[in-house]
Amino acid sequence: MDDNARSVVVLSLGGTIAMTAQTDGGATPTLSADDLVAAVPGLADTGFHVEVHDFRRLPGASLAFSDLLEVALKVETLAVDGVVITQGTDTIEETAYLLDLVTTGDTPIVVTGAMRNASMAGADGPANVLAAIRVAASTEVRGAGCVVVFAEEIHAARWVRKTHATSPTAFTSYPGPIGYVAEDRVRITARPTPSPVIDPRSATSPARTAIFTVGLGDDGALLHALGDHVDGLVVAAFGAGHVPMACVDALSELTKRMPVVLATRTGSGPVLRRTYGFPGSESDLLGRGLISSSTLDPIKARILLQLLLMTAADKDQIAQTFSTVS
Repeated sequence: MDDNARSVVVLSLGGTIAMTAQTDGGATPTLSADDLVAAVPGLADTGFHVEVHDFRRLPGASLAFSDLLEVALKVETLAVDGVVITQGTDTIEETAYLLDLVTTGDTPIVVTGAMRNASMAGADGPANVLAAIRVAASTEVRGAGCVVVFAEEIHAARWVRKTHATSPTAFTSYPGPIGYVAEDRVRITARPTPSPVIDPRSATSPARTAIFTVGLGDDGALLHALGDHVDGLVVAAFGAGHVPMACVDALSELTKRMPVVLATRTGSGPVLRRTYGFPGSESDLLGRGLISSSTLDPIKARILLQLLLMTAADKDQIAQTFSTVS
């Protein structure tokens, strides 16, 4: 089928891309999905059939796991060539990875948004929506998993990060974008290996997870306190997976009560396994029962851990799933 005859559904969840400035100067979600698409110059010239749905009108920070699991179930019912999800940028990296984990099939799922609301000069929403629709409609993207499209770059859900609070080029990834849009053409230059798949319909068990970011001089007291309120924990450790020696006993105790995932707070690169051997090193912590996040950053590791706990996975199943992530 020619790309120009392809069909795309746009699901709007709200966020800056759907916001306009109010009389008090604060921006709030006011634009519908139809409004967003109507503001995109050049969309009619593509020849794509675009259908739009208002799914939520929430700031990205207020989206919940329940909202996104509903999105996943909705996506699975759509008989289209691609899906675009517009939402607030605060949680795009989480939404994209969650959808990557709970959706199946080859249909492109593209998440995008805007750093500048529609009332601002140089609003980036229309350009991002157009690029996202092009990517969703492209046969090149089939089988690449969920992706994030921003500033005409295509990022894999597993690697994408928001790395700037305000820049229109806030989204980056390591080892880099898997493709880009240029001269109206979608180009894919790399493909990530498939993610583990979790059935969204089985994610019904209550669970609470958290990320604990290790800091200079931590003594373990906060870890002990946090352990009373969560069902699973991600430790954002120094470097390649290191914590202060004073935290080791607290983490050892927590691993007896819940899954504790070891990630690096650097945001890229792997948790090592056997390079260092001091108390609080990666080999010491893994030997005490912590689970390596491999190359998942703490935010993505928490998404995977949360979904696994919501499906009532036990610690061995959780460890096995994380071992498949590379």
